[in-house]
Formats: sequence, C-alpha cells, structure tokens
Amino acid sequence: MSQHAAPHDPRVVIIGLGVVGAAVADELVLRGWHNVTVVEQGPLYETGGSSSHAPGFVFQTSPNKAMCELAQRTLDKLDGAEVDGRWVMKRVGGLELATTAEREQELRRRRDFAASWGVPAQLLAPREVAEIWPGLDTTHVLSALHTPTDAVVKGARAVEFQARRAEAGGARIISETQVTGIRRSGERVTGVETVPVGSDQEPDVIDADIVITCAGLWGPKLARELLGMDIPMLPVEHGFGFSTPLDSLTSLDEQTEVARPMIRHQGHGVYFREWGSRIAIGAYEHRTIPVEDHDITSPEEISERGGQASIHPFTRQDFEATWTEVQKLLPELQDAALDEAESFNGIFSFTPDGGPLLGPVPGIEGLWMAQSVWVTQSAGVGQVIAEWLTTGNPGIDTHGLDVSRFDPLLTSRRSARELGEESYDEVYDIIHPRATTLRLRGLRTSPFYERQRGRGAAFSSANGWERPLWYESNAMLPDKRPAVPMLGDSPMPTRDQWAAQFWSPLVAVEARRLRESVGLVDMSSLPRWELSGKGATDFLNGLADDGLLSRPVGRSVGSIVYALMLDDRGGILSDITIARTGEETYHLGVNGSQDAAWLWGRMRERSTVLHLADASSGSCGLGLWGPQARDVLAQLVEEDISHEAFRFYRSRSLSVGGVPVLAMRLSYVGELGWELYAPAEFGRYLWDALISAGKSQEILPVGRRAFESLRLEKGMRLWGADMTREHTPAEAGIEFAVRGAAQEKLKELGADRPARRLVCLTLDDPAMVLMGHEPVYHAQDPEGRPVGYVTSADQGYTTGLSLAYAWLPTELAAEGSAVEVSYFGRRLHARVAAEPVFDPTASRMRS
Repeated sequence: MSQHAAPHDPRVVIIGLGVVGAAVADELVLRGWHNVTVVEQGPLYETGGSSSHAPGFVFQTSPNKAMCELAQRTLDKLDGAEVDGRWVMKRVGGLELATTAEREQELRRRRDFAASWGVPAQLLAPREVAEIWPGLDTTHVLSALHTPTDAVVKGARAVEFQARRAEAGGARIISETQVTGIRRSGERVTGVETVPVGSDQEPDVIDADIVITCAGLWGPKLARELLGMDIPMLPVEHGFGFSTPLDSLTSLDEQTEVARPMIRHQGHGVYFREWGSRIAIGAYEHRTIPVEDHDITSPEEISERGGQASIHPFTRQDFEATWTEVQKLLPELQDAALDEAESFNGIFSFTPDGGPLLGPVPGIEGLWMAQSVWVTQSAGVGQVIAEWLTTGNPGIDTHGLDVSRFDPLLTSRRSARELGEESYDEVYDIIHPRATTLRLRGLRTSPFYERQRGRGAAFSSANGWERPLWYESNAMLPDKRPAVPMLGDSPMPTRDQWAAQFWSPLVAVEARRLRESVGLVDMSSLPRWELSGKGATDFLNGLADDGLLSRPVGRSVGSIVYALMLDDRGGILSDITIARTGEETYHLGVNGSQDAAWLWGRMRERSTVLHLADASSGSCGLGLWGPQARDVLAQLVEEDISHEAFRFYRSRSLSVGGVPVLAMRLSYVGELGWELYAPAEFGRYLWDALISAGKSQEILPVGRRAFESLRLEKGMRLWGADMTREHTPAEAGIEFAVRGAAQEKLKELGADRPARRLVCLTLDDPAMVLMGHEPVYHAQDPEGRPVGYVTSADQGYTTGLSLAYAWLPTELAAEGSAVEVSYFGRRLHARVAAEPVFDPTASRMRS
C-alpha cells in the first residue's frame, strides 16, 4: 500500500463545507470513494465562512511554485462551470500596477516567476493599460503586469458546484450541524460527535476511518477544543468596501458582474474590480486586526439572528487611505461615495509563512487537515488532498504546504498571532528572497550567541533559531590587517542593489579563509533526531528493502551513510544523514519535523516500537572545516584523529578540550573537517577552546552566507530548494546515494532514465548574482517558452564564478550547452558546467 494511502473506500468525514471541504469531497468521489460525509454548521451553500464573502481574486503568479500550481489547478477545474446557469469563474485577467521604479522592478521579477511556472504574462505600457481599462488614470502608472488567464471565482458558487456534484456521486452533506468531538482509539480517529446547531441533545456519532478538518477560520478553535493542540494559523480582519453605483458600469448587471481585469495596486496595498454597477475594493494597508476565538460569532447566534460569522463591522477609519488612493486611480469615484452599509471587514486566515496547512496530522492516525486555504488555491488543494489520500502521493511538492513542516516546539498561540500578523502585513510587500522574520527574534539561541554578538554577527532567523549570516569582526583579520573581499583571484565586483541586500562583502572573506585555512560554522539549528531501541537497525534496513530509504545503514558502529527518503514513485521526500552510534542507536541529520513525522508514520505502519527523540534541542553543534581543521582539533584531543584512524564518513565520541562531543567526519562545504555536537551547557567553552586552538591558523567564525556559497561550489544539493518529491535521484544527480532494493525499484519505475536534470550553470558575468526561480531559455530560442528554472544560486567566492543550479531538459544538460537566464527581464548568458566546479575528485575533504 502507498504511504499514507487508506483502504479502498473508507469512511470519511469532512468537517466544513467551505470551498475547500466541497472541493475535497468532490475530488474523493471522483476518485471512487463514496462513503464521504460532510458536516457543516451553517446553511447550504453560503455557509458563513470566508468562502461566502471572499472577493474571488485568483492571481496565479507567485514566487512559490506549488502555490502557483494550486491556483492553476483551481482555475482549470472551475473553467466553464455553472450553477443554475450562473457562472462560477470568469477569466477576466489581472493587472498589477507599478507607480514607482521599485514596483516596476518587482513587476519584472513577477513576470519572470510567471514564465518559470507557465503563466502567460506581459508588461504593458501606460497607454496599453488605459486601453484595457478605460477610465483608469494612468498618469502615474509606469507599467503593469497583465496576466490574461487570471480570474474571478464566486466562492459560494464554487462551493455549490462541487458540493452538488459530490452529492450526486454518493457523498452525504449534513448542514446546520456542529462537530462537538473527535473520537479516538489510542492514536487513531474513529469518528466524530455531532449535534444540530442550537440543540442540547446527546451527540450523534458518525463512525470514520478518516477525518479531514476543513473548518476555515474556526480551525484554530476546533484544534484547541477538540484536539488539545494549537495550530499555526491566525484569522485576521480585512477591509472590503463597495462604492455607490457608477454611471459607467450600468451595463454590468448582476449576472455579468465583471468584464475588465482585476487590478492590484500593491504599492498601496489595494485591489479592486467591477462588481456589477459598483467597484469592490480590498485593503491590506491598515492595522492588523487579529480575531480571537471569542470574537467569532457562534453558530447558535448566527442561526438565531442571521448574518455571517466571517463578516465583522466595517471600520471606516482603517479604509480611508485606501479609498483616497482608489479615487485617484479611478477619477469617477470622486463623485461617488463609499457604501458603508454594504462594506465590511471580512475574516481570512494567515499562517507564519503564508502557506496552507495540509496533510496528515502528526501523532493522530487518520486525522487530516486542509486549513488556511484561500479560494485561489481551493480546488487545487482538493485535488492534492484526494490524491494524497487515495494513492499516498499528493502529486506535487508539498514540503511548503504540509502541516507537519512547523516544529511542534514553536507552535503556540503567541507565535501564531505574531507571525500571522506579519504574514498579513506583508501580503503585498516586496519580499526579498533572503529576508527574514522580524518577529519573535531571539527565541532560540545557541550557547555561542553572546560570542557571536560580540563579533558583530548579522543574524537571520530559521525555525526560531538565530543564525549568523556573517561577522562584522571579520573586516579585520586576526593580525589586524584589513580583510580584502575577493571573487576568485580578483577584487569583489559591486553587486547590483537587489543582490546586495541581506549580504556583505565579508562573506567572500569568510569563504576564502575556510578554503585556505580553517573556519568555524554554527550548526546548532540543524534538525537532528536519535533513533534507538531493539530493532532499530532492522527497521531502517526494512525501509531500504521496501525502496523507501535509498540504501541500507552502515554495518559497523561509527559508520555514516547519506540516504534519501523516497516515495512510491521514486520522488525525494528528504535527504538524511544516518550515523550509527551504537548497535541499535542512530543519530539522524534531517531537514525538519516533517522527516520525524514520516519516520513515526513508517513505524506505525510496521507496528514497530522504537524511541525517536529530538537530539538538537538541548545540544549545540559546530562545523570545523578547512585544510588545517585537523591541526586545530588535534590540539584539543588525546585520541588519534589522523586520516587512517578517523576516516571520512565516520563518527566517534571524542573529548574535545574536556567537552564530550559526537564528532562526525563529513563535509557539506567540500573541505576536511568535522561536525561536532555537544550538550548545550558545554557550548561556550567548546567555542572558546576551538577559537583559541586555531589562533595560529587565523581561524575565523564563518556565517551561513559563506556556507551556502561553498556548498554550491562543491555541488551539494539542498533539499526543498534544488530537489523535492517531484524529482528522482537520477534527475537530481545523486544516484550515488541509491543502493540495493531502491536501485532496482527505481529501475523498474523507469526513474533511472530522466527526461530532465539538475545542472550547474555558470554565468558569463561573474558580477551578476541570481536569487532563484528565474526562468531559463534555450540560447537558440531566446524568445520561446522557458525550458527550465533556477533553484539556488550565488557567487562562488573561491572559484571566481557566478553559479546557479537549474532544472533543464536532458538534451540541454550536456556540459557547454548555452542558455539564457532572465533576471528582472534582463537576459544573462550562461553555460552548463561540469560539476562540481570545486575539487571534482573530492580529494580535499577526504585528505
């Protein structure tokens, strides 16, 4: 059976008949599951949630590939759909306006995103904008991004269209009924308890093998009250206003409603469209108004007095700046008024990273979630959840969508509120791909934090951890001479203004010092788990036998293997470093809490009882790398750490200056060295001891920016950026990590004959630096469709190259193939390079 796949036609209960619940029910029925029950606390089909009032703007373009694909799927499904002769969706197109040079630059970047993900888009001059939208004042418009296949979706009609079809296929929908409990037996769900809204009768029980919460803005409350857990999701009020009728729109009746493209004026946080004879306007440029559980009108109150729980009173003062700005763009509005009787504050949901919460809920078998989903991605999410349930494979990369991506240690009401507010604030902001959160800073710090601050570290936040990007102290080298940033053998060229953000020339100094001598990198934020117990070895090797782990574990204690977690189709779910620290004990370097959830799931499937514990919490880690790393470490240990005694891809327990350390000889940067992990209480002493021991080698602390560049030079793939479950090992160029049964399985699947490959590109101009997601074109057909896209990129400070990893068709993946990469609309020449570009024989890290 596929991972997570349920038995044929199980009993499914969906909580909530919003646009997501309806889509999931419809898609399950379409795939042959008919024992589906939807429980909705509101009336049919305007149930009172966000779907009932959502403005229905579906802009497909996003820097996130998965979110873009979900929007594309939504529109493809609803295209041409009708409910009683009324349209569900109209592809009127979208216009995004730029009135500043900064916004115009951003539109060029967004046009590149559209090209990468297959969304038709073009930049229009002000004259062309005026032709598409007569009456729009383009005096201050510099340009606009036109996306002709974007659409308006009527949320309530989308609910009705999909719900009716689900019912016709055998699904049962129970309205005005509240779920008051989720029943469990041990760690799995067995059903739900329900009562009619307003009734005090004893609950009815609906038996279920699978329960899917699609409760929308009620999701956080449901999770707290029925599951005893917090989820990282915040309902927020959003101003939505209507003008009084305009003379120019009298031809638009209730059925036609909208004819011209939707408009987003993101520089002022506003969007608007025709809504019959009126203009409907949404405002993001106002104070954040979070909604607590007690602020949401109860189903009983709604049943008694009507209305919608997701609609709160309009706050005119929050909307004033938006109204003034829209009047400037549409002068006809200056003779109109804001219809406050029709306007309202609608409630939408936001997560810390803006993505939905999808998939199986860790620790509760049979419980699934599809929360914090807007109309934009709704039908696409329904397809993904249905595929995931019926086949075990969601069909797209879900690492940025999966509910298990959030560390349970960070999932609290405060973090949901703070990060959800930030997510709301930034909806229409220009977000740099290297930017970091400004909320809850200093939440998790390594024991080296004060030492790092003392050296002027510039920090970013990752999973709550403060991580140094570079150190200002490295402007002066240990002998007090000024550091000179170099790119290869030449002085560092000036970066363009965009690429220079969240970066410093000192990154080049740190990278060079590590390559030439030795550097010290804080690795404390790396997620690590310990797996132990009788049968741990058989469990891991059993996964390998089933082709779910790409290779068996090492045979001897102290061995380390690099392996891949694979799905049934050979997709890369994650990569994992497995160090055998005992006969039945393993130290696992993973990519996050999703990997732990995956391991728990496999143990439940196999009825295996093992101990899986977080090994990173309460510990710290340092990477000591460079050609003189052994000389530094040797001063602090009594043990023999020569190459013969401590070989590459081996681990040992060491006493480093008196500190108990798990030392792992491996390298993500392509240099001799070790990852050193110790209990956190020893951390500051360990840092000081290594810095002191490395004085004669002029050791420098090295930040993440240099670390990222060094790994690109060495050709190390980053899971989640360079490769995901949409890719196989052969496509990603990491076949070396596949052995035994997994190798045979991939061959049977045909996954050993890739039609595309991840390749390394070198740009002709080493001063140019890409940021990721840029479209790649065939050099012989530069005006054609993109042939691929960039995954991650940076300058290679010690090779003198500007590097970019990109997905290309196999026929273009040969060394020397010429391509062009679009960077803010500017075409940059590049070629496919032999990789890795640094130390292709791997002699340095194996010395």
